[in-house]
Amino acid sequence: MTRAASSSMTSMIASLDTSTAPTPEAGARNLLMNCAQARPGERLLIAYEPPEFGYCEPEAVELVAQVAVAMGMSVITHDVGFNPDNPKFSPALLARVEQADIVLFLARLGDQLRFSNMPEGKRIIVSFAVRRALFASGFGNGDHRAFLRVKSAVNAALDSAQEVRITCPLGTDVRGRPRMNLAPGGDTLILRFPMSVFTPCPAHSFSGRVALGFLTGAGARYYDDYTIEFDAPLHALLHEGRLTGFEGNARDVARANAQYDRVAGQFGIARDFVHSWHAGIHPACGFPWDMRANWELWGGVAFGNPRILHFHTCGAYAPGEISWNVFDPTVTLDGVALYDAGVLHVDRLPQGPEMLAQYPEVAALFRAPDRAIGQEARHMPTEAME
Repeated sequence: MTRAASSSMTSMIASLDTSTAPTPEAGARNLLMNCAQARPGERLLIAYEPPEFGYCEPEAVELVAQVAVAMGMSVITHDVGFNPDNPKFSPALLARVEQADIVLFLARLGDQLRFSNMPEGKRIIVSFAVRRALFASGFGNGDHRAFLRVKSAVNAALDSAQEVRITCPLGTDVRGRPRMNLAPGGDTLILRFPMSVFTPCPAHSFSGRVALGFLTGAGARYYDDYTIEFDAPLHALLHEGRLTGFEGNARDVARANAQYDRVAGQFGIARDFVHSWHAGIHPACGFPWDMRANWELWGGVAFGNPRILHFHTCGAYAPGEISWNVFDPTVTLDGVALYDAGVLHVDRLPQGPEMLAQYPEVAALFRAPDRAIGQEARHMPTEAME
């Protein structure tokens, strides 16, 4: 694609205001302006996953490219395919990256490599909005700058808490004192859009039980039988960052242990290590599709909803290879429920009311959160994912 040039560029940029009604274009501008800090004349590389893998929608690639060109950027797109268990930068991709100022992954590859060494001197973004409808929603349109502040505020609250307790309606009960690593190396240096979670909280100081309806992968590598579901809630027993066993019916316990044995053996990783946990912070992160129709898409998008808290397990690294997902968590910090049955109360954070007042459109999202996380759509046919 060629660089757009216009004598009215100044007025065009002034009109790129994400405070208007939600549209796909406004979502793309939010990504480019408020996350990537893009400027006219810069070079954007969109590394995309082709649609045959059922994850990224080509309309999302076209949308961002068109908006970037309208902003005066030059755009190159590059098909990165999908490598389930051995993701890496190909020589061709590295050559493209060297030519770019900004690299946008509309592909799982960016998420798979987010804790790896990345080329220096580039703004690298992983987009969890991988479909046009997600760019068009409050998820894509919510001002990215506001959610950076929410993330920082939640991080600070956790860092200062003496005790955090996590519970859920199915019997989760985990306690510990956070030992947050808020140095730059404590989280991925890749930019995320939308900003969906706070910095992972290390699990080594947490113990208790976690109620599970299923086990699924963590989005680093992909393998056969990526998700297994249980007949009844199964409890994973956690002690100071280690999985010590499962409690539930005998069939589910056996299946859970077999899954851990298989995945740990396949990748040669620490079977019982529980690395960290975090919850969603974006109230507009809705997933209107059936989670069972595409578990991999669900795991790559829905985790940003405050109704979902997940642990990174099986592997002494983030994000591990098996995630535990807790629905509708209540997370109390020194007795104050920051999350209450899956609702994040930003107003209970220091400076929370001030943040909400500064971003009224984001405050509206918190007042009316999107509660769809894929469970409600079990009756929907697979075709609804198309």
